[in-house]
Amino acid sequence: MLFVHSAFCKASQRALALSIFAAVLSLGSTTVLAADTATSTYQKERAACLKGQTYEDRATCLREAGAALNDARRGRLNDSSTSYEQNALMRCNALPAADREDCARRVRGEGTVSGSVGTGGIYRETTTIITAPQPEPAQSMPAPSPRY
Repeated sequence: MLFVHSAFCKASQRALALSIFAAVLSLGSTTVLAADTATSTYQKERAACLKGQTYEDRATCLREAGAALNDARRGRLNDSSTSYEQNALMRCNALPAADREDCARRVRGEGTVSGSVGTGGIYRETTTIITAPQPEPAQSMPAPSPRY
């Protein structure tokens, strides 16, 4: 019986060690993937700076791209699209309750979008069809009794 218990403990220790190894390996690959993405983004931003495709002067653009790379490597950058959407959804809370759901649908990308920031604004439109309540069927009223 002692042999079976000992073999079981060794097997469970091996399984635990293997799962820890797998977790560390996946964490490392996630870090490498994030670093590759940050480096790739930096290279694209740097190329845009050097080609003059930004609204900043070259020195400022290169400095900002380098700062963003450093922040990404330190894990200081967050997913801006998520925080943008959360901010937009919070602004829907200021609307009357009847309009909040339509606002949230527009924020999530439903409906049509036109315009741009450069032309003065983005116009988002959804269409909600509301049917009128069906009138209740007319109840037959008893005929009035003749008055004599």
